Amino acid sequence: MLTLAAFLLGYALGSIPFGLIVTRLAGKGDIRDIGSGNIGATNVLRTGSKKLAALTLLLDAAKGALAVIAAAWAFGLPAIPYAATGALLGHLYPVWLRFRGGKGVATLLGILIPLLPFAALVYALVWLGLLLVARISSLAGMIAAASAPLTAYLVGRIDLFPMLLGFALLVIWKHRANIARLRSGTEPRVGQKAV
Repeated sequence: MLTLAAFLLGYALGSIPFGLIVTRLAGKGDIRDIGSGNIGATNVLRTGSKKLAALTLLLDAAKGALAVIAAAWAFGLPAIPYAATGALLGHLYPVWLRFRGGKGVATLLGILIPLLPFAALVYALVWLGLLLVARISSLAGMIAAASAPLTAYLVGRIDLFPMLLGFALLVIWKHRANIARLRSGTEPRVGQKAV
């Protein structure tokens, strides 16, 4: 029961669609009708507001971190993987949006911050570094996600490796349309309109 409660807590937090909420409150309309239709920070940036995009990124990361911290406090350390899983799945497949959510890059970063801070640091550096160099958000996000299980393995947290590998694969799966565009050379760079 505690594991189910931790999962549901994580899911409830993860499923809050901050990108949709902040753009509507700012009078930008429904983010799902803009650009790629995604509710994440990259698509929020296509509204023309860097502040709203940054706020969405921070809030999406915060809900992942909060899920882990709250589960540890309320149910104990063994509940953390269940809450983390719930948070990521909640973001990717929120019941409120007919299971059409974001791609999980910021939320996974948030999960890592309290779970494995060094992996979060590597993740952030990989994400930002690739974003600055390649200016392709999807590519940066996928490679950053892939860095999480690798970092866990390299620092000896083998116990976290299977879960983080699963999370990375989920994030990559959610980017499958982006992968197709990357292969065809039509994936937009940051600042360009979505194809």
